[in-house]
Amino acid sequence: MDMRIAALDGEARQRDLIQHAMESVGHVCRGFRDGKSLLRELPERGFDLLILEWNLADTRGLGLVSWIREQIDSRLPILFLVDRHDEKDMIDGMAAGADDFTVKPIRVGELQARVGALLRRTYPGPHEPEQLFGAYRFCAATRTLKVRGKAVELSHREYELARFLFQNLGRLLPRDHLRQAVWGDSLEPFSRSLDTHISRLRSKLELTPSNGFLLSAVYGLGYRFEAIDGDALMPLGRWSNADE
Repeated sequence: MDMRIAALDGEARQRDLIQHAMESVGHVCRGFRDGKSLLRELPERGFDLLILEWNLADTRGLGLVSWIREQIDSRLPILFLVDRHDEKDMIDGMAAGADDFTVKPIRVGELQARVGALLRRTYPGPHEPEQLFGAYRFCAATRTLKVRGKAVELSHREYELARFLFQNLGRLLPRDHLRQAVWGDSLEPFSRSLDTHISRLRSKLELTPSNGFLLSAVYGLGYRFEAIDGDALMPLGRWSNADE
C-alpha cells in the first residue's frame, strides 16, 4: 500500500527521520517545516495521511487539525507527535479530531506500525492477504492468527475481535462499537459475551504488559488496547537496526 504522506515538523532532523521511516516501507513522504507551507500545498497535493508536530513556532496543532477537518477532508487520517509527558496535548489532539498520536523521541518501528495501522483502517484493502502487527500475523484467506510463527486456536468471533482490536490500537472502543463490529445485531446489549471473549483473548494471545501490550476495560465506556512498548509492534527481524 504505497501512500502519499505529509510530515510537518519544525526540526530538520526529525523531518528527515520521518521521511526515511516512511520511504523505507514504500510510501512517498514530503516534509514541511511550518504550518503555513503545509496549508499552502495541502489542497493541491492530495495527501493520504498527515503526520503533524503538535507544537510549532507558527501554529498550534489544535487549530491546524480543526481547520483541516473543516476545510480539506473530514476523513483524512492525522497522526500527531507530542512530547512524552504532555498528556494535555494528547487529549486536546484526539478531541480536535486527530486519529492517533505517538510520542517523542520518535521510535521508527512504532511510527511505521501506527501509520500502517491507520492507513489500513482508512483505506482497507479487500485483497490484502495478511496483516502484521509485530509478532502477530493475521491471514485473511485462512482466517488464522499466528503468534511468533505458531498458529493460535481461535473461534470465528475470537479471530474477528482480535483483528479489530489490533486494527484500532490505542483507541477507546465503546462496547456498542465492538459488539456491532464483531457480532452485528446478533448480540444482546447486556450480554457478557464480549467480556468473556476479551478475557479469552488476553490469555490466549498473552496480551500483557510483560509482552508490551495492555488490554484494559474503561469503566462505563468500553475497552482500550494499547502497545505500551513500541518494540512490541516491530515486525520480528525486520527493523532490528532501524533506530541506529
